[in-house]
Parts: sequence; C-alpha cells; structure tokens
Amino acid sequence: MTHGQAGGQAGGKPHAQPQESASAPAQTLRRTLGLFDAVTIGLGAMIGAGIFASLGPAADAAGSGLFYGLAIAGFVAYCNAMASARLAALYPVAGGTYVYGRERLGEFWGYLAGWAFVVGKTASCAAMALTVGTYVWPGQAHAVAVGAVAMLTALNCLGVQKAAWMNRVIVALVLSVLAAVVVVCVGSSQSGTEGAPAGVTGVLQSAGLLFFAFAGYARIATLGEEVRDPARTIPRAIPLALGITLVVYAAVALAVVSVLGTGGLATASAPLADAVRAAGASGLAPVVRAGAAVAALGALLALILGVSRTTLAMARDRHLPGVLAAVHPRFQVPQRAEIAVGVVVAVLAATADLRAAIGFSSFGVLLYYAIANASAWTLSSRLRARALPALGLVGCLVLAATLPASSVLWGAVVIAVGAGVFFVRRTLIPVRK
Repeated sequence: MTHGQAGGQAGGKPHAQPQESASAPAQTLRRTLGLFDAVTIGLGAMIGAGIFASLGPAADAAGSGLFYGLAIAGFVAYCNAMASARLAALYPVAGGTYVYGRERLGEFWGYLAGWAFVVGKTASCAAMALTVGTYVWPGQAHAVAVGAVAMLTALNCLGVQKAAWMNRVIVALVLSVLAAVVVVCVGSSQSGTEGAPAGVTGVLQSAGLLFFAFAGYARIATLGEEVRDPARTIPRAIPLALGITLVVYAAVALAVVSVLGTGGLATASAPLADAVRAAGASGLAPVVRAGAAVAALGALLALILGVSRTTLAMARDRHLPGVLAAVHPRFQVPQRAEIAVGVVVAVLAATADLRAAIGFSSFGVLLYYAIANASAWTLSSRLRARALPALGLVGCLVLAATLPASSVLWGAVVIAVGAGVFFVRRTLIPVRK
C-alpha cells in the first residue's frame, strides 16, 4: 500500500490539501476528555435505542441462536473499534474513516467510506425516529417519527448541541430502565415459546442486525481531537465501553427471552415493553416506552449532527454539492446540510419499515467499518498486528452479505450509485489542486 502510506505523510502531495484542511480544527478544539468521559460517551452512543429496536428482528432471523448472533456481533464490533482506535491515535482529526481511508488507501476509498457512512447513518436516523414512534404511539409511528425529525432538525439548525452532562443523564436513565426490565423479567414465572432453530445463515443475519445496536462505539475514536493522550486513552476506553455494553445487552436479552421466548420476541413490535407487560408489570410498560423514546431521541439528535457534519466535509471536498458546504454566519452550523439530511430522513421515516431501516443501516455501516479495517491493515507489516483488522474486515463483509436480501440489494445499489458518481465526477471535473 505504498500510495496510501505516502499519503499519510506530511509531504504526501496527493493528499496534502485535504490533510491540511482536516487538521485545521485541531488548532481550536481542546483536549479535555479523560478516560471516564470517553467511556461514558461510548456508552451513550451504544446503550440506547438500538437494544430497544434490534432484538426483535434478530430473534426473527436466528430463533434460538440469538445469543450466538449477539456474541458474533460483539466480536466484530470489537475488531472494528480497535482498528478505529489505532487510526484515531495516528490521525487525531475529525472525519473518521472518511479520513483514514483517504490517507491509507486512496481518495476513492475515503470517499466510499464517507458515502457508506452518510447513507447508512441516514437509515439509522430513520430507524431511531421510527423507534420513537413505535414506543410513543404505535398506531401513528410514522407521523410521530416525522415530527421528531422535524423538531430535532430545527433545534440543530439553531446550534443546539448535546452537552457531555446531558449524555451522562441519558445513559443513567436508559441503564435504570434496562435494569428495571431485567429485574421484572427475571422475577417473573412467565415463560415464552422458543423460536425455530436457525442455521448458520440465520445466526449471521441476526449478528448483522444486532450490529446496529453496537454501531456507536467508534464515536470514541472520532473524538481524537478532544481526548487527552489519545494514543493511550482511546485504546483503553473502547474495550471498556464495549465490554460493559455487551454485558448489559446479554442481560437484557436473557431477561426478555425468559419471558417472551425467542418466538414471542420475534413478533414483538416493542419487545421490552411487551416483556414487562407479559411479566405482570403492566404499570412499568409506560416507563419503558418513555425510556426507549428518550434513548431514541438522544441517538437521533447525535446521528443527525454526525451525518450533517460528514455531509459538510464531503461537500467541501466537492464529493457532494458545494451548496451544502455553507455555514450559517450567526449560528455557525451547516444549516443547508442539516436541512437536506432532515428532509431525507423525514421521507424515509414516513415510508420505511423499522426492520428494513435497521437492515439497510447495518449494510452501509458494515461497509464503512470494512474500509476502516482495511486502512488499519496498512499500519503494520507484522502478521500479529494485522490479525485483528483482517478478522474485522472479513467479519464485516460476511455480516453485510448475510443481511436480509432486500437490505443487501438496496444497499449494494446505493453504494454502486455513489461509486458511479465519484468516477463520473473525476472524469468530467478536473481534480482540484
């Protein structure tokens, strides 16, 4: 990977201007986050609406093999996160794999990572909005979802940002709700029906769907500009946050399955609320619904912010329409990118199915992390150092390929369209000097 390695050096001419631009924020952002803050941010990104939404589709795919799928999803997430951690320590700038792929593999792979992130996380936004609707008002889930997107987009356009203390409040609230679900379900004598055992393909498909619930872990890595001693803090924070999350997810899944069974879980529209109701604690169901809605709103706010900022970065590099690169002079936010993302998410939230949105999101995000692992592969020539990114790369591609057929088909079409746009643009428009 001589070309990619050359691009990562200060004098690498092909990437000199993008690298300079990407490095500019480092002059203004302060390194204030320690290990505790980094772990809390990781927990806030992972322990949220994903666990409220993805258990049902995963149980439908895997049946009694649900927990094998959870273990596989957790392992692939770990491989991806450690690859992102190594890259973030080397490139402590904003942009994530959009930067890593460009610097290590070349401009096209960085662009493809950014495109996969934007389309995958846009679907994640729709899934979070639909989760809000499903738990708040099941009969009008799409209308509530569109309203939530409109409200948060308007707030983002005014410069509203989620502070670190608010992240801690949301994490504490969601953990409290999940703990209550576990206690109620474990103490119940109710038992559900087991789903039919699934083969290897079903287990892998469930792992791909459950990966959706882990997909926020790399937010720790993307904060490389603001973490104190990132080369030491980030590699410690990621496995800690992932380990805590995996334990929480396993406990919740075991508790819910003990009441609903994998068969009942597979057909539940709001699995955790249905579980506490089946366990005889109907009074707790509104609390669970409220907790799910708060978690989903927090995740949706952060996702819209992240997608709009990646859209802004790609627009600045002319990979997306340049009009989206404008920053509002008063509120200092990319309002046009915010509005564009909000409109697309609202359309998806009004028309898409929650399970389809989860599958499509997982496909795009898995390809994004596949490029992160390929980028990490170039960091060392030692076999031992390459083992984890190699496993992560293979794991991402396998899980993406075994997602529901409609998710794979539409995901492949959208990724192919993005790649086609890149090559047409390179052919018709001269590369900027």
